[in-house]
Amino acid sequence: MASRRSLHFVFKVGNRFQTACFYRDVLGMKILRHEEFEEGCKAACNGPYDGKWSKTMVGFGPEDDHFVAELTYNYGIGSYKLGNDFMGITLASSQAVSNARKLEWPLSEVAEGVFETKAPEGYKFYLQNRSPPQSDPVLKVTLAVSDLQKSLNYWSNLLGMKIYEKDEKKQRALLGYADNQCKLELQGIQGAVDHATAFGRIAFSCPQKELSDLEDLMKRENQKILTPLVSLDTPGKATVQVIILADPDGHEICFVGDEAFRELSKMDPEGSKLLDDALAKDKSDEWFAAQNKPKASG
Repeated sequence: MASRRSLHFVFKVGNRFQTACFYRDVLGMKILRHEEFEEGCKAACNGPYDGKWSKTMVGFGPEDDHFVAELTYNYGIGSYKLGNDFMGITLASSQAVSNARKLEWPLSEVAEGVFETKAPEGYKFYLQNRSPPQSDPVLKVTLAVSDLQKSLNYWSNLLGMKIYEKDEKKQRALLGYADNQCKLELQGIQGAVDHATAFGRIAFSCPQKELSDLEDLMKRENQKILTPLVSLDTPGKATVQVIILADPDGHEICFVGDEAFRELSKMDPEGSKLLDDALAKDKSDEWFAAQNKPKASG
């Protein structure tokens, strides 16, 4: 399965300005591209919402060889309830630790040289205070599971991930498609996994010809398919095919055809400006709404 790649994790955000500050100024990520949409995604990329939304891709480098974050913003939705499903992203960056300290962004040392911090929405990040590896500073995404063995069967036997580490005592396992890619860490918890309303989605790519085979496999194994194989159009860009799955704990998993996605995911040199324009409009709309707010009668 070396031809499969880890791509990104999808976060729902309610405040684009604060979120952009965190990813750009604290973590030191770049805006890779920003897109605005007038209606909901056919594959529910923005969640169960039908209205206007935006997608901002941020990362330390292009998605061809970096694991990035997809920040989805639904107009009119100011916040989301966090569950216990997403347990954090770990990255190696002494610069991010330095940035957080300079900006007085809350940090707490949870192990020697490892600091926990949170994005504005409450999503956890673990910053290792060391130089990043040449491949990608983003090391792993940690998701909660209720039955580690059942999850390993799904992610390894069905989705073809290699098991790099397994610790029965600590109820954790580390998996991935390649040595130099961001890994997936599964951490066993007591009780059920709760996705609440902030539930995210992890994305991978594979050769387009494998998508229908993957769909057939999931059908044969009686596994949940949230969105059968579908084509997604982005105006002026490549059309990609995707299938959305759910693991035994309901974690959403997107597989996308690699060839078209490499075209779609190219860095947009205007990405940062497009986001800043959207943020400026947010501020303008907030000011206009405040000016036109009905005054209470006295």
